[in-house]
Amino acid sequence: MRSTRSRQDVRANTVIGAGLLAGGANVIMQLALPAVGYGVVESRVHDGNIFTRPLKRTRTTLTYLAVAMLGTDEERKAFRRAVNRQHARVRSTDTSPVRYHAMDPELQLWVAACLYRGVEDVHRVFVGEPDADTAERIYAYSARLGTTLQVRPEMWPADRAEFERYWQESLKRVSIDDTVREYLHGIATLRMFPYPVRLLFGRLNRFITTGFLPPLFREHMRLPWSDRHQRRFDRTMAILAAIVMRLPRPLREFPYNVLLWDLRRRLRTGKPLV
Repeated sequence: MRSTRSRQDVRANTVIGAGLLAGGANVIMQLALPAVGYGVVESRVHDGNIFTRPLKRTRTTLTYLAVAMLGTDEERKAFRRAVNRQHARVRSTDTSPVRYHAMDPELQLWVAACLYRGVEDVHRVFVGEPDADTAERIYAYSARLGTTLQVRPEMWPADRAEFERYWQESLKRVSIDDTVREYLHGIATLRMFPYPVRLLFGRLNRFITTGFLPPLFREHMRLPWSDRHQRRFDRTMAILAAIVMRLPRPLREFPYNVLLWDLRRRLRTGKPLV
């Protein structure tokens, strides 16, 4: 019963397609841990590179979020097997500036923690601050963001207070060098898309990405931000939230609902999941 209630809370309050506007900021947060950053920048899994296969990479990432939060245990296991085959190939070399392996549960815990921070942001912007009980249920359920892969259940901090201690301790390891920063600037400005898309939406995406970033990460990215920027960002998000939360649920959940449907179709037909 508790699991069903948690699932309902997550779906009603955090499965919001417009929350993908925070995606660029979340990627920056994840890659701000050097081992994760270089694992992505140096990855030899070329068909998962966002700059060469932007649509495929985006589909895989968003499908992971959909299945982790909303999929059945069997669906999560199937997606884990598919992702593991990719992650097993992502490991540092003798020339890498840091050691990493994408199968490392500690690195995956950091990524899952960043994704949970994204869940918090989406709820705060589009729904509002949750009450304490709802916040704890959503937090506990969000462990699936890590346990769908190699994070063991006991690794997920026991409650939000314990999570905050883990988060503050982990922030001491955040560092973005020039190599990773250039890669992340490319994501913030939509460099992976054709020039007309970059021209129309690149500056806007950088503004929204910067707005969703906590101050520490903005500083590491060398992205300027002022009180005037913050007021503009808050107004923009308030208008968007007022529109989005009035949409019918299927439209509000798009594209997560479509990606979950597509995953189930791929499972039925034997097509690759990633």
